[in-house]
Amino acid sequence: MSDALRERLYASYVSAGQAHPPATLAGLAPRLPYLRKLVDAHFPSDRDARVLEVGCGYGALVHVARERGYANVAGVDVSAEQVAAAQALGIDDIAHGDVLAALAAQPAGALDAVVAFDVLEHFSRDELIPLVDAVHRALAPGGRWIVHVPNGESPFFGQVRYGDLTHELAFTRQSLRQLLLASGFARVDVFEDAPVPHGLRSRARAVLWSAIRTALRVCAAAETGEASGHVFTRNLLAVAFKPPAAA
Repeated sequence: MSDALRERLYASYVSAGQAHPPATLAGLAPRLPYLRKLVDAHFPSDRDARVLEVGCGYGALVHVARERGYANVAGVDVSAEQVAAAQALGIDDIAHGDVLAALAAQPAGALDAVVAFDVLEHFSRDELIPLVDAVHRALAPGGRWIVHVPNGESPFFGQVRYGDLTHELAFTRQSLRQLLLASGFARVDVFEDAPVPHGLRSRARAVLWSAIRTALRVCAAAETGEASGHVFTRNLLAVAFKPPAAA
């Protein structure tokens, strides 16, 4: 994708309907159960951990991380409209800028965690290597990279992969592990992006998804002989760990 097209699309990311920031913080309510679970399950246990979210959008995850007690969390996004929306919501420490430049500005080993929620799919294969290397350099030994991407293994992934002209790629658990393990990360844990039960409606969705997952596993087993290990949600979540410091 040309730089000119990218600039045009990112400049109108909110006004063209690709992002939907709420008018007030109360409007974040539908997203809170999912984001709270993500933070509680995958952020470092130390509430003083240094966390940078790249491609943070209008700052919803940064806001939730602070709500959960993380004081040293900040975000950066290339879309000026998204950053303006964060500022309108009163979410501070959200900078407008290039993701790679923001990572390069960090001293080596300065961060305990980096979050890239719906970011990697916006990069071409050749562009991914500088991004992955920049994250690896910025992370402290034992630090983690939390990644959320479209899942090419899902039969429903097309709506995500092709729903945004700035998307270049989708991933599977295998291809994402391949990229991260080949780039110096020691361990990559992959999770499905299933509904988070928090009320009657979401509990019903979770039960229905469990049945759908089982049916898809049967289909996969019929073709390949393998029923376990598959991730069928249209997005997947991964946590990659940088090796700890040598003893």
